[in-house]
Amino acid sequence: MDFTSIDVETANPDLSSICQIGVVQFRDGAIVHRWKSFVNPNDYFDPMNVSVHGINKSDVSDAPTFPQLASELNAYLTSSIVCHHTPFDRTALHAVYKLHGIPVPEVQWLDTARVVRRTWLDRSRSGYGLRPVANMLGISFNHHDAEEDARVAGEILLHAIAKSELSATEWLTRAYQTITSAGSNTSERHTRDGNPDGPLYGETAVFTGALSMSRRVAADMAAAAGCDVGSNVTKSTTLLVVGDQDVAQLAGQTKSSKHRKAEANIKDGQAIRILRETDFVQLLENAAAAT
Repeated sequence: MDFTSIDVETANPDLSSICQIGVVQFRDGAIVHRWKSFVNPNDYFDPMNVSVHGINKSDVSDAPTFPQLASELNAYLTSSIVCHHTPFDRTALHAVYKLHGIPVPEVQWLDTARVVRRTWLDRSRSGYGLRPVANMLGISFNHHDAEEDARVAGEILLHAIAKSELSATEWLTRAYQTITSAGSNTSERHTRDGNPDGPLYGETAVFTGALSMSRRVAADMAAAAGCDVGSNVTKSTTLLVVGDQDVAQLAGQTKSSKHRKAEANIKDGQAIRILRETDFVQLLENAAAAT
């Protein structure tokens, strides 16, 4: 659960007119560093923007310009998952880098509003703004302070990780799939009783990670082959199917909670086989061909 969260405030409707930046770094699910700076955009302050964030021209008169602080900002962002709530902060950052002819750092962007809409389906169409989600989760903060907003975006991601059992790395894929497609974690849609005539009858499968197919399709395939399908790893689980990219990229505590629980149960003597999705699909095909 290592990632960096960012938020910006702007002086006027031009998204490149950034007047404040806040960055919060998370490591192992905890805040390890905060950074905030006013920015002098050398631009006018629209009264509407000032009424939202309370920052005016006098506040930034002695602040660095964006080119003066870009290298410090880049040190926080480069080679990191960077989360932001809604697309505006990312767009503003790209705009200000472009305005000053500075290359945008290589990062993996993650929109936490998209994460919210796929984690809490009652928020999929509305109510996924920073304040209503923070209220839902009991997170208090001083809205429209860039550092505070960045912190809340990061804490929202931590809540989503805990609820969905997808890591920040897994959410890089899931957040940009359709709301009802691969990786949707609504467990009641994914539990199945296995076909008693199927070649894998007696197995109990659980899915985790970013799959190439929807969980519903994966559950249907497994059940047709005879597997009971569970939503969580239990004492009856015999197969844990993990998205291919998760097997290739994840290690240690960045594995999903289902993956970690399965490994712990294996150490305790439970017979669970962990398979990547591609191998599971091949297993189903081979089992079907043998009947």
